[in-house]
Amino acid sequence: MTDQARFSLDDDSVVVIVGSGAGGGTLANELAQRGVKCVVLEAGKHYTQADFENDEWAMFNKISWLDKRISAGGWHHTKTYPNLPAWIVKGVGGSTVHWSGVALRFQEHDFHTKTTYGAIQGANVLDWPITLSELEPYYELAEKKMGVCGTKASGLPPMPPNNHYKVIEAGARKVGYKHIVRPAASNSEPYDGRPGCMQIGFCMQGCKIGAKWSTLYTEVPRAQATGNVELRPESMVLQIQHDKQGRANGVLYVDNKGRKQLQKARVVCVAGNSIESPRLLLNSASSMFPNGLANSSGQVGKNYMNHATAAAVSIHKKPVYMYRGFDIAAVVADEVPLNTKRGFVGGYYLEGLAIHLPYTAAFMKPGGWGRDFTSAMEMYDHMSCVWVCGEDLAREQNSITLHPTEKDQYGLPIPIVTKTYHENDEKITAHGLVQWRKVSEAVGATRVIDMPAYPASHNMGTNRMSAKASDGVVNRWGQAHDVKNLFISDGSQFTSSSAANPTLTIVALAIRQAEYIAEALNRREI
Repeated sequence: MTDQARFSLDDDSVVVIVGSGAGGGTLANELAQRGVKCVVLEAGKHYTQADFENDEWAMFNKISWLDKRISAGGWHHTKTYPNLPAWIVKGVGGSTVHWSGVALRFQEHDFHTKTTYGAIQGANVLDWPITLSELEPYYELAEKKMGVCGTKASGLPPMPPNNHYKVIEAGARKVGYKHIVRPAASNSEPYDGRPGCMQIGFCMQGCKIGAKWSTLYTEVPRAQATGNVELRPESMVLQIQHDKQGRANGVLYVDNKGRKQLQKARVVCVAGNSIESPRLLLNSASSMFPNGLANSSGQVGKNYMNHATAAAVSIHKKPVYMYRGFDIAAVVADEVPLNTKRGFVGGYYLEGLAIHLPYTAAFMKPGGWGRDFTSAMEMYDHMSCVWVCGEDLAREQNSITLHPTEKDQYGLPIPIVTKTYHENDEKITAHGLVQWRKVSEAVGATRVIDMPAYPASHNMGTNRMSAKASDGVVNRWGQAHDVKNLFISDGSQFTSSSAANPTLTIVALAIRQAEYIAEALNRREI
């Protein structure tokens, strides 16, 4: 482990950051570079690249957040994945360890869903209190930081096309699609002290060589190297405490030896993901905040979004070998621009996403067997694969709540993840699967098999940004409306989901938030 600063538990001058993923890890480094002292509390272990194995199930079992959770509501997860509503990482670096690397920007209308779509029955849409033009400079900084190849910000050339890319691109062009991209936050050649991608193909098991951007081996060690940051892995946060004025002043956690510790704080930044972050605020209820910390609006834990998703594999006449090379193939972006004439609002990407043989077997027909299944699996090397990633409308009833009786190993109520898709989400995924079938059949696919959606890896909402305190949890800086020195620094601050994978936006917001916090600290406003 990198040599790092050590801060006393009684040091009330530090910024305490909960989580070390795209939001927390980036925020820690950005603050550290500005001279701000931080303690990062990470619930998971500190894995290194030496711990990564090019084996899907081995890494799933090693790094996934497998603490008990309950899938509830009308979504299929209640049957297919009853205790795995979300597929995220518990470890230093968070889900940047296993993310695919797709780095896409939001569009202008994504920040104005209520203005653009109007009120939608059964949905709780709201405009963000920020605009694309405000975020664009931070998108550029994020693309440069992350090494998003094919962007002006990084200057890196696009990732070379593998066979999976070529098959999807050819089909897409035959059906008239024109906007085919591959925005990968993985080095197409050496960049920023990290090697170029060697096309190993196990990107979602942790990049063993470090070509793909992850806070595990970029932001976190750089933050530690400044002497301004202490990382404490295996530190599960239980509660955020506050003083008589309602200001956050300490974070209670269980350390790696099972002891309860209280770290004093000047500022607290929560970046635990869209399940753990609201769970922490709800667990921090007090006489002053009886419904949970920063929850005067009642919106903490509400408006959970995870994208309208679907998946399919296509079987071709000749081998495709989708598993060879970078995990993301062609990304078809033609269905993303604003177009309400298709019978739904929002849009979607068709993302060519390679999965290896074990995951294909597990995801294609969960718990299933039979000739249909085995005859498809025999053709694994002839498969192409898509993940439909579409806008998921905010709904108040889609929520994170605390179980009334069941506790986890830390003594905390386990989270219940309740999700029922809006009919708009179902129309998006149905449209996407039809279009994928057209793309595949245009290049001679003999069979297309629709699969149930995977456990959610894009978790958004639950502590959303809002202009008015009554509509959400945080303001335009991710600062809690109710608690001036409490910030939300992850995807739970998203007001809408867009169709874009969330990581780039989380990083851009973290860079912007760090700038704001550092200036506010200097002015002694927080």
